[in-house]
Amino acid sequence: MRILITGNMGYVGSTLVRYLRSHCSPVELIGFDSGFFGHSLTGTEILPETRLDQQIVGDVRDLSGDMLADVDAVVHLAAISNDPMGQEFEAVTGEVNRQTSVRLAKLAAKNGVKNFVFASSCSMYGAADGDARKETDQTIPLTAYAHSKIGTEDDLRDEDLNGMVFTSLRFATACGMSDRLRLDLVLNDFVACAMTSGRITVLSDGTPWRPLIDVEDMARAILWAIGREADNGGAWLAVNAGRNESNYQVHQLANAVRDAVPGTDVSINTEALPDKRSYKVDFSLFKSLAQDFLPQIDLNTSIERLVAGLGRMNFSDDDFRNSPYMRLNMLRHHMAQGRLDQNLRWKK
Repeated sequence: MRILITGNMGYVGSTLVRYLRSHCSPVELIGFDSGFFGHSLTGTEILPETRLDQQIVGDVRDLSGDMLADVDAVVHLAAISNDPMGQEFEAVTGEVNRQTSVRLAKLAAKNGVKNFVFASSCSMYGAADGDARKETDQTIPLTAYAHSKIGTEDDLRDEDLNGMVFTSLRFATACGMSDRLRLDLVLNDFVACAMTSGRITVLSDGTPWRPLIDVEDMARAILWAIGREADNGGAWLAVNAGRNESNYQVHQLANAVRDAVPGTDVSINTEALPDKRSYKVDFSLFKSLAQDFLPQIDLNTSIERLVAGLGRMNFSDDDFRNSPYMRLNMLRHHMAQGRLDQNLRWKK
């Protein structure tokens, strides 16, 4: 099998490459990435891309059809990857996350790719009171990032994809250790706070709901989608990827980290206005379709792996929110150094 992974040099991609190399045989793995975060290694002794058969450095907006020759599956991770970046680069987020994703899926279908896996997000449910949200429920995207994800699904829902199997994995909020760790994710942030300052400050009232999925379990779900047949969910499928047991309120996450890192104090702003971004998610469809690929990493294990990983790094920066481990900071740094333009393209 020949698999092309866009965005492979990121938080999820670094773990995915390791996972596919261990769980797929025979397989040819090709990475395609802009390299924004390629140097942001965290605790690994080898470059993750050594596990690839080929690494291509380029802007996904420029990916051409000849790069898809004889490719069996595309895993499309490349994106402006969170709400703060989407807010600061709203137009680019629409261009990269939606327009380019749609173009790439059509290009893949035209070139005979059998499976296309789109990394989507449960954040599209936005403000969702009441019952856990199913795939058929209304989406209420509150950010440019969330709009781009549901927009891509909408644009491709009725598109003729030439028999290609399209899977949009609406992932729960990512967490866990990676060879390119991000700390702009709620659980990862809490663990970093506990280990550097011994204090977790929850700016909200702690009641918003977040579903979580460890980055290794994201890789597990992607492996399922790479091999999914059309008779298992349909030729076009959007599915919540995670598990029902991993819906947590923010205060539960903070307290779980406190229990895992002795001496940590948790402060919750009980007077704060409610955070509109709150949603529980129903993962029953994923459970029924992907029984052999369900999440296996529980909350405590994710925390333990983060603690161990940050320990290997001798991580002690209590000002980490201003560090390169926050993806927006890295983009700003590239721009300040004159390396990136306002459209997030490398300057020649």
